[in-house]
Amino acid sequence: MLDNAAWSSLSGEHAHLAEGGDLVRRYPGDVSPFAAVRTWDDPRVWAAIIDLVGYDADFPAPPESVALPAGWVRGDLFAGVQLVETDRLMGRPDEEAVVLGADDVPEMLDLVARAKPGPFLPRTHEMGRYVGIRRDGVLAAMAGERLRPTGWTEISAVATDERFRGQGLASRLVLDVVHHVRERGARAMMHAAASNTNAIRLYESLGFVVRRRNVFGMVHTPPSA
Repeated sequence: MLDNAAWSSLSGEHAHLAEGGDLVRRYPGDVSPFAAVRTWDDPRVWAAIIDLVGYDADFPAPPESVALPAGWVRGDLFAGVQLVETDRLMGRPDEEAVVLGADDVPEMLDLVARAKPGPFLPRTHEMGRYVGIRRDGVLAAMAGERLRPTGWTEISAVATDERFRGQGLASRLVLDVVHHVRERGARAMMHAAASNTNAIRLYESLGFVVRRRNVFGMVHTPPSA
């Protein structure tokens, strides 16, 4: 499940959000940039990608061991890590955490634009439960749920306004999200850029552990048939 988390999510818990078919799926453009294939071993997958995203378009890259057909071009790659919960992770509800929804999207987008925790779009909040902590009416911190591979929930969009950093707000919200994930009978996971060592140390201190190291990037489909 976790080796192909986006596909497991798009073909399972988030099937109602998915665009595509049996080989290739993606989220709507205003929900998430994630897309995935069921397997790169099926030779039909390349045509299915073009059917979904079109020519002269980007799509998440396959592993470097997978050879690209003629006309396809790999883009830049960057390293990331996947973290999963351990028995040390102790989730707990936070009395200050408020559930965020459609009315809060402008504030959420503004905070994400400044804190840069990763992709967050106008309908990303539809992927799961998002919570925040306010200070004097200002959204000081937020966190929420993104991918939903079977049996798991990815914690994402962990962001804190620079004016309120150093108060432990992000940790509190992560633990609140963990608590509610476990109440549903799921387990918690996360992704982070390998270069974001401060965040990785924080998540490890809470009780996550690095499960695997990934290489992320995009491929560009041919310019035309």
